[in-house]
Amino acid sequence: MIVRRVTSLTVAIAAVLFVLWAGALPAYAQATRTWVSGVGDDANPCSRTAPCKTFAGAISKTAAGGEINVLDPGGFGAVTITKSITIDGSGSFAGVLVSGTNAINISTAGVAVTLRNLTIDGLSTGINGINLTAVSALNIDNCRIFGFTQAAINALASGSIVWVHDSDLRFSSVGVDVHAGATVFLDRVRVEQSFTGVRATGLNAIVYLNNSTITGNTFGLTSDPDTQINSFGNNRIAGNGNNGNPSSTVPTR
Repeated sequence: MIVRRVTSLTVAIAAVLFVLWAGALPAYAQATRTWVSGVGDDANPCSRTAPCKTFAGAISKTAAGGEINVLDPGGFGAVTITKSITIDGSGSFAGVLVSGTNAINISTAGVAVTLRNLTIDGLSTGINGINLTAVSALNIDNCRIFGFTQAAINALASGSIVWVHDSDLRFSSVGVDVHAGATVFLDRVRVEQSFTGVRATGLNAIVYLNNSTITGNTFGLTSDPDTQINSFGNNRIAGNGNNGNPSSTVPTR
C-alpha cells in the first residue's frame, strides 16, 4: 500500500512538472526556413502551410543563418535584422513598402545578410532603403530600390563590406552612400534619376564599380579626399548633370 501511494504521488508530481515545463516553452521553435505570404498571419509558425504575414513576424521565428522565403505576392513590411539571415523573394513579387522610415535596418555587428529579389519602395518619403549601421557583410542581389529621401543603400558602418549585384536604384537622394571605412562592390548595377548616383564620404570609404551604369543623376559620382571610387574600366558613367570621375581605373576582372 505504501509503495502504491508513493508511486501515485510521484506520477502526480511528474505530471505537474511536465505541464509547467511545457507552458514555459515558446509557442514555436525557430526554424531554419520560414515562409511569408500576402494572406499569411504573424500568429502562424511561418511554415510552408501556415505562413506569416510580414518579414518582421517571420524573422523572430527564423534561426540565425536561416532563410525567409516568399510564397506569393505581397507587401511584407519594414524589418530590422539582428542576425545572419537570407530574405529571398524569388519566384514572386516580394515588396517592402514604407513611408517616413527606413525599410530594412541591419543593426547588429558580425552578421551576414543576403537580400534577394526584393522591391523596396519608399514612396518618396522613406528615409533609407537599406540602412547598414553595424559592422556586417551584406549581399544585395537582384533588388529594385527607389523613392528614399536619404539613400537607396546607406553603408554607414565602418568595416562593413557590401556586394550589390544586378540591381536597380532610382529616385532617391543618393543611390549608394558609402561612409568612412565601409567598402561597397557594385556589379551590373544601374543607378539613375537620383540627386547623387554614388557617393563616397569619410576616410577610407571605398567603392568598386564593375559593368555598372550611372546615368540621369544630377551628380554621377562624388567623393571626398581620402576616399576611393575604383572603376574596372567597363562602366558607363554618362548623361548626368555632372558625371564625376572614378578615383582610379583598375584592370578589368
